[in-house]
Amino acid sequence: MKKTKTLKLAQLALLVAIVLVMAYTPLGYLRTLGLEISFLMIPVTIGAIVLGPVEGAILGLVFGLTSFATCFGSSTFGATLLAINPVYTFIGCVVTRVLAGFLTGIVFKAVKKLKIGYEITSLAGPLLNTLFFMGALVLFFYNTEFIQNLAATLGAANPFAFVIAFVGLQGLVEAVACCVIAAVISKNVHKFVK
Repeated sequence: MKKTKTLKLAQLALLVAIVLVMAYTPLGYLRTLGLEISFLMIPVTIGAIVLGPVEGAILGLVFGLTSFATCFGSSTFGATLLAINPVYTFIGCVVTRVLAGFLTGIVFKAVKKLKIGYEITSLAGPLLNTLFFMGALVLFFYNTEFIQNLAATLGAANPFAFVIAFVGLQGLVEAVACCVIAAVISKNVHKFVK
């Protein structure tokens, strides 16, 4: 029992380190023409699958805190949201990622016996992350001048059109990358640990 707890803690620590390395190096984000495609849900999803929902939430917390830290200078978008409302920005950056990590673990518990359970969960992780983050963005910031100007630039007439225009390619790339990478790694880690 003690060995299992120690192993689980070591695995969690390793995944936390991977999240931190990815967050503060070019490995975690693909920055192109204003878009920031994040790959940080990959270790969060792997942790949620291999270790469980609570550990997924902890990894989501680390991802969220690194995301919130970018609002203090390295992300113009985040800094603007922080200036508008720091509490809502914290919720959008941190709370949404904790929920995404936790619920990804819950999804895996529900579908792990299916032949494609790993793939379903690995797709659910980034989709939940995008859904919660964009939901918070629309809920808290959609009526602000900043988001309204952005929506007008994107030609979005309503919140749904704004989400599709804003996330479109970015969400697709994140979802596909996480689905493929997290599914392969988590399957193999589970086989190795067993």
